[in-house]
Amino acid sequence: MATATAAAGLAATPAAAAPAAPAAPAVAQQAAQPGQTCTAADLGKRHPVIKTTEVSPTITHFTGWYVTEGTTGSQTVSTSTQTTISVAVGVNGNVQGSFAVEALGSVGASLGLSVQVNYTSTSTVSDSITWNFLQPGYYGLYKGTKKVTGTYGSLNCNRVQQGDGSYALKWVEGPDGGSYTTYSTIEEGAVRCEDDVPATSLMAKAQSLLDCGSATATAQHAAGPVPSAKATAARHTAESAAKATGSAESAPATAPGARAALTCGTDVYKIAVPGKPLSWGAPVLASDGVRLRPSTIFSANLDRWRLCNVTENNGVLEATLWNGGSGWCATIAQQNPSTERAALMTAACAEDDLQRFYIYRDVPGSGKIGVQNKYTGYMIGHDRYADGEFLRQYSSGRQDGTGTYELVKV
Repeated sequence: MATATAAAGLAATPAAAAPAAPAAPAVAQQAAQPGQTCTAADLGKRHPVIKTTEVSPTITHFTGWYVTEGTTGSQTVSTSTQTTISVAVGVNGNVQGSFAVEALGSVGASLGLSVQVNYTSTSTVSDSITWNFLQPGYYGLYKGTKKVTGTYGSLNCNRVQQGDGSYALKWVEGPDGGSYTTYSTIEEGAVRCEDDVPATSLMAKAQSLLDCGSATATAQHAAGPVPSAKATAARHTAESAAKATGSAESAPATAPGARAALTCGTDVYKIAVPGKPLSWGAPVLASDGVRLRPSTIFSANLDRWRLCNVTENNGVLEATLWNGGSGWCATIAQQNPSTERAALMTAACAEDDLQRFYIYRDVPGSGKIGVQNKYTGYMIGHDRYADGEFLRQYSSGRQDGTGTYELVKV
């Protein structure tokens, strides 16, 4: 039985179907696979890997509606919002950047569903349903969709020690990840209490909102809407849960505090563009960002960096980047941390994941690295090679290889 039609003989298909929100076609396969070989040019890149998926039929709009003798035929009915589903990936609260689009495309491909891959919400869906009622009765009119949630990780290029003791560059699952939410095509339909419907279908979900068996369902009423206590309670519960989830996802992992006491290595580095003279230079003013600069006698150690509070997990380094000229640490600004192309800044050092970076390394003997912010998961790169060009963060890194840098000991 089709989801968008009621039991045979009771209702016809809609006179005018509501347009579904646009969904991009699912991608054919992931761009990278765990264990595949990568190159030094991939050190500054990132691809998603889908870890879990869950599909839940969800009613987004609903109303109870009486059809009496003489009121059958085509009617346009307004529904009320039951559940709002917003597309989101990670800490953003929406969808920004190519990584999120690739992740959601991978979800759709794995499930065989056409899902939303750009930021949207079911609150943008029209609440009216035009339906052709063939017989009198007590109906639940609904719109709904398949809500898709789950978790993801990211694949990064990093050195891996092989069985013979040698090293090779391979795509490995990085230490970062998060959760996602999306949904499939919006469907609409009508259902009665006495209809026999599949237990896990949208029709069954809508039927549960009809107060079947109550005096409301069996009493005689004039044609038109009827309030549903279950529908109202479900809506309030969903709205409260959405507010709680939204507030939790939008909060930074750690609020900046007083200057942290760092344990830094003795080695001092330039973080340079491989084979070229420009390297990372910290700003003099806090309002400025980290830029590509030449190293000269006038650099005042602003091109000198130390790795502090270093840890290593499965071959991936995690460190705070302390600048020898300013005494401040590299960071992503906390006002809107997951903005695509946000500039890399410096700030007073604090125990804050916005100031922590994963460092992916080439095989021993090479100083080439890729750099990823721990909190946002975005990779560091630059738009073009030029004096004064900002270092920025990119959700998928720089696919042309310009996100690969080199640690040069000085």
